[in-house]
Parts: sequence; structure tokens; C-alpha cells
Amino acid sequence: MRKMKHLSSIANDVVQRCSQELETTIDELVEEFECQWKPGSTEGTYSKKFVEFCNSKVTSRVCENILERIKDGSFSRLTFDMMLAWQQPDADDKESYREAVGKESEDKRIQATLSPEQDDISLFYSDMMPLLVDHEPSVGEDAFVYLGSIIPLPVDVINGRYTFETLTALTGYQLHFPAYDMFVKEIHKCMKHLQKQAKPKGVELADDEIILHVEGTMASKRVIRHIKETSWPGRLTLTNYALYFEAAGIINYEDAVKIDLSKDNEKSTKPMSTGPLGAPLFDKAIVYESPEFEDGIVIEFPEMTSSTRRDHWLMLIKEITLMHKFLRKFNVKSPLQAWEIHSRTILGIVRLHAAREMLRISPPDPKKFLIFSLFEEVPKGDYVLEELAEISLKIGTTRNQCSASSILRNMNMDQLGDMIKEEGEDTCKEKVKVTDKEEMLASLESVVNQSREEGKVIEEAKATTAELEEEGISESVAVLMELMRPLQDALPWFQQVIYWERPSRTLFVLAITILTVYKEWVGKAIAACLIWVVAKMAQSRHKTVHTKSEDAVTVSTESDQTMTESIVSAQHGLIRLHQLMQHVNVTIMKLRSIYTSKASKHASMVMASMLVLASFFAVVPFKLFIIFGTIYCFVMTSSVGRYMSNDQSNRRMKEWWDSIPIVPVRVLNASSK
Repeated sequence: MRKMKHLSSIANDVVQRCSQELETTIDELVEEFECQWKPGSTEGTYSKKFVEFCNSKVTSRVCENILERIKDGSFSRLTFDMMLAWQQPDADDKESYREAVGKESEDKRIQATLSPEQDDISLFYSDMMPLLVDHEPSVGEDAFVYLGSIIPLPVDVINGRYTFETLTALTGYQLHFPAYDMFVKEIHKCMKHLQKQAKPKGVELADDEIILHVEGTMASKRVIRHIKETSWPGRLTLTNYALYFEAAGIINYEDAVKIDLSKDNEKSTKPMSTGPLGAPLFDKAIVYESPEFEDGIVIEFPEMTSSTRRDHWLMLIKEITLMHKFLRKFNVKSPLQAWEIHSRTILGIVRLHAAREMLRISPPDPKKFLIFSLFEEVPKGDYVLEELAEISLKIGTTRNQCSASSILRNMNMDQLGDMIKEEGEDTCKEKVKVTDKEEMLASLESVVNQSREEGKVIEEAKATTAELEEEGISESVAVLMELMRPLQDALPWFQQVIYWERPSRTLFVLAITILTVYKEWVGKAIAACLIWVVAKMAQSRHKTVHTKSEDAVTVSTESDQTMTESIVSAQHGLIRLHQLMQHVNVTIMKLRSIYTSKASKHASMVMASMLVLASFFAVVPFKLFIIFGTIYCFVMTSSVGRYMSNDQSNRRMKEWWDSIPIVPVRVLNASSK
């Protein structure tokens, strides 16, 4: 057996197995590779590119009989070694790889923050570690994502990094063979389980419609549909097109009620609380609202403690809905292209089922396995989906034994008819060059990494607000008052200007205001204010950098009040709030009376006044109103204005306002309806 000196031992082993699978020699593989490879034209060493070439050559053979390979364990062993060979292709990079892995794992351990519940769960997994970890070399994140680019069964390249973080969070962010082998086998078990599920009664599934999740059977947990005051147990089935509920009869299930998730109409699925007599006691249900169903469809997932089942179903329904929205948005009309998107979504849901079975004590976050739900929420996820659409339109029309749709077909997972297969034969004549595919995948990877980095920044920013959000009312009020202190400090300056305590300053502000309005320099004044704010920000940054002090808000919540005094103070605060609400209600009702001419005399006066003002606004330039209004305000706060003020006119105005009657208010309680 020939060995290549520049390759590592694992890379040599993988190349040898590839040559055996392809029934060729290593020399022939090298010759074929060197005819295509151009030094310096692509990233990566000669060894890594040669390993990638051999892997891509053998993947079509692997995917042709993937089902048998998974059963005998050769698929897991070969693909894991392919990741190791890609990760360590050169003979001299083993030590540098170990140092990089150690540093990466240590960095992620420092960043990771576990909640108390997750901390207890990690103690449980310390007993399971022999099942998930061994002493063989482990696979890193980049190699795991690379596998998704050639065989998208255990991982999809678009969300592979999120999947890897979830699967390896408890094993130091390194994937060992026992855990990988268990994950692949769970994927196979989930596919077999879904294939055995009975089709919904009374409906005919489409040729490419696949059952993705079922609950409510004898072997699974209960599902209940609420119709007004009655409740019906039954079976709930999710496919890649719709949701079906079959009420349980005496012997068999009744005909299924179909909830179509593929149409673009005014529909929504959201969480809901249910309980006896309509009381919202148990937050474990979902409600589907649509014009097709007048009262909506309420389905409950009973469980003792949390609402994990409900949240799981909500996320799956959201994923199917977003997938069809994606197909409509990017106008994917080719059946083969659409089915490839369906297949990637189906495999994502199957991976989620497998991960939930593998990590039962600590159920993973469903979003990390679901493409559309994930990138609907992460920063710049819309850019990632745009890249996915572009790649799907270019690569989705080519014949590929290791595409998501081909893998489903080879796993006997799909029920596709001959129509789609014939469509594929007609439309798959053009081939995408390997270099073009690599460029598209590199572009996708770049957008995904940009989204992840921005997501980390946002998570760090949210972590700084967690402590503030957990504070009580008194602490929040104290923080608010401290933050408003700069405005409180500026208030005396405005009072001095308005009340002529410093006449020179008041005259200067008045002259500047009149000149700005008259010359129509409002835009320039706003620009000057913005430049002043920027200068203050730069000054603050310069101060922070040079003093090297942390910018923190110091708040004191100490109070000399006793407990009784605090309760009385809070009661007075509620009374004042209630009085303020009453005054607001009365004011609005009086204005309503004027508008509806309930008080006809007052309404006539208001209409006449508004007509006079309208005529003035139509004739006199608006800037003159602002100028005279500003002069009037400053004059009335001066000593001359206080001398000229007439309390009698203010009294007449108050009496006029108090004489306005309000529209009667009728308060109806539940018993009087």
C-alpha cells in the first residue's frame, strides 16, 4: 500500500480507502487531481486540496447505498475520518492542531455561562461521557461544517456551526466519534420511525408530502383540541405542507381537519393559555387563527411542568410556514429546486428529533437545527437566506447524488412520484463547475460568519441589560432619576433664561431665536446642535480613554423611611396616579362634547375661533406667528408681563371650561351584558 509522505497518517488512510471505493489507484487519483489543481489559485495547501478532491470523488459512491452503510457503521467511521483528514491533512500539523484545539476549547469555556439548571445537567452528563467521548482525535467546528458541504445528512452547511455548538456544548466543543456515531444512528432511527407513521384519515397526501412529527397516539403523549366548552383528544400530524388533527373516535380516528401551512393568507400560530371554564391557567396550548376557521383552532399539549412540547410544535410549524414563505418570496417555481429546499428543511427537522433523543435530559434549542426559524431571528439572517436562494437556483438544477433530496430518496424517506424524478432528468443537464460551487459556498460561509459575529455582539450587549431588567420598582425609579440628572442640572439654566434672572442672557437667546426663525435658519441651527453633540461625545470618549475609568452609573437606594412610611408613600402615589387618570378622562370627554356639539354654545365659540385662526394662517406667514409667539412668552415671564397680566381673564377661561358638560359614561360589567 503506497503512502504519501506529505500527508498525515489519517489522511493517508482516507485516501487509501477512497481509492478502494473508486476501484482505482492512488497514482491515478494524484494524476487526475494535478490536472485540475492550479497552485496559488485557491486557498489551502496541496495536501488539503487533495484530501478534498478524494472526499468529493467518493461521496457519490457513499450516498448511493447510504442506508446500508449507516446500518453496518461504515458511514459514520468513513465520514468521521474524512473530517479528521480534512482537519489534519499535512504530516507536520498534528502538534499545531492540538495547540489550536486547546486554545479554542479554552476560549469557549471562558465565554460559556451556564444557568443553574444547565449546571445540574452537566453533572448528569459526566456519567454519560464514556458514551460520548473517547481518546481518539476529535473533530472541530470547521471540519464538521465542511462535511455538510459534501454530505448534508448529519449537518447542513448553512447552520452547521450552530448545530455543532449545541451538540458539543458539554464535551468541550469537540466532537468525538462515539457522540457522532450516536447522532447518525439516531437520525436513522427517527427516519424509520417517521416512515412507520400512519397517514391522516380522510385526506390524500401530495406526492412530495412527508410526515415529520406525530403526537397523540397510544405510544406518544396526549394532544387535545378545544372547541368552545368541549375538549377532544386526538392525533396531531405535521407534514412539510400542512398540519392535520384527527379526533379520537370510539374505535378509529375521525377524518382529519387540515390546516394548510403552505398558502399565503392572513393566518397566525401563537401560544395560548387554557383552563377549566375558559380560565387561562395552563400555558401549554397553541391557537391557529385563519379566515377559514371562525373561532380558530386551539390545540393543547398537556404535561406536568414546562411547556416544552408546545414550544417544540410551535417551532416546527413556524419552520414549515417560513419555508413556504421563502419559496414564494424568491419565486422558486422549478419542482426540483423547490424539492431541494423541502429536503433541507426535512433533514433539519430530522436532526432536531435525533438531537432531542440523544440529549433527552437537556433538550437542545430547536432553532439551532432549523434553517428558516434560525435565520429569521439572528442578525442579518435575511442576507444569509438571500445567499441560500441564489445557491439553490444555481446548484439546485444539477444532478448530485449527495444533495439533500438524493439523500432522502436513498434513505427511502420520500414518497416522490415519477413526475419529479422525470423532471429531474430533463432539467439536470447542466453542471456547475467545482470552482464555482466552492466560490458560492465560500460566499455563503462569509455571510453566515458575519451573522454569527454580529449575533455575539448583540448577545454581549443584552447581557449588560439583564441586571437592570431584574430590578424592582424602587431601584428602577432611582436609576431613572440618576440618568435624568443632567437634565435636572440644566433646568436652572433654562429657568434663569425664561424668568429674566439674567437679562443679558435672556436677550441673547431671544435675539438668536428670532433671527433664526426670520432668516429661516432652522436647518442650520439643528446642524449646529448636532455638531455640538458630536463634540461633547468626542470629549467624553477622550476623557474615558485617558482616565481608563469604567463608565458606571452609581445609584443609592438607601432611604430613611420605615416600612409603614414606605407603604403610605406608595398609597399616596397610587392616589395621585388615579387622580391624574380622572383628569385626563374628564379633559378628553369635554373635548368630545365640544366636537359633537353636546355643548352647542361652547362648540360655536370654538368653531368661530378656529375660522379666525384659519384665516390668519392663510394670510400671515407662519414664521411671524412663531416670532410673535416667542416674544409673547418671554414678555409674559418678565416683570412687565407680570404687571400686565390679568387674573380676571384666566378666571373667565377656567369658568368657561368648567361649564362644559360631558357625554354620559355607562360602565357595563359582565353580569349586565
